Amino acid sequence: MAPIDRRQQVIHAAAQSFAMFGYKATTMDQVAKIANVGKGTIYTFFTNKEQLFDQILVEVIQEMKVIAQREVHQESAFFDNLFRVLDALLEFRRDHELLVKLSQELKDFGTLQAKEGLEKVEKVITEFLARELEKAKDSGEIRSCDPQVVAFMMIRLYIALTSDWNKHHEPLSKEDIKNYFSLFLMEGIAAIKPLNGV
Repeated sequence: MAPIDRRQQVIHAAAQSFAMFGYKATTMDQVAKIANVGKGTIYTFFTNKEQLFDQILVEVIQEMKVIAQREVHQESAFFDNLFRVLDALLEFRRDHELLVKLSQELKDFGTLQAKEGLEKVEKVITEFLARELEKAKDSGEIRSCDPQVVAFMMIRLYIALTSDWNKHHEPLSKEDIKNYFSLFLMEGIAAIKPLNGV
């Protein structure tokens, strides 16, 4: 029988606790109870709750990186990859119990750790998109731009179309979202005027 990995057991229990109760309400006692270990066992691996929380975020972020890499197909055009990556990452963020709980906690209590945790997650998405934009710029698929600014705007636009819009309107289909994304970011909304009236 394989030996029990106590550290992994603690991390798994902490992830459950943070997802159920949020950062603020999670205690080391709760984590110990869920993990079915003594509280002292936790302290052999982690100095405090903050360190334990950071470790869980590292694992969530690692999972997101794997998802993003999986959605990029070398043979596909930049914008096709972009939609797949954004879709997968933002779906993951929307459905992941811990991230859902942190969003709720931030809204309800403004907990600093919840805010910082969500910012770390968003930073990973932004950096990934910025790298892909840089590659697309170098290969001539997109015009010259600041990849950080464009990545930031892409995430904001995607969240606006998939989440904010739904609060007061009928949700847009994936095809609609793709079309608006294309309109705002790929084509721009300005009509092309002929030069010198020609």
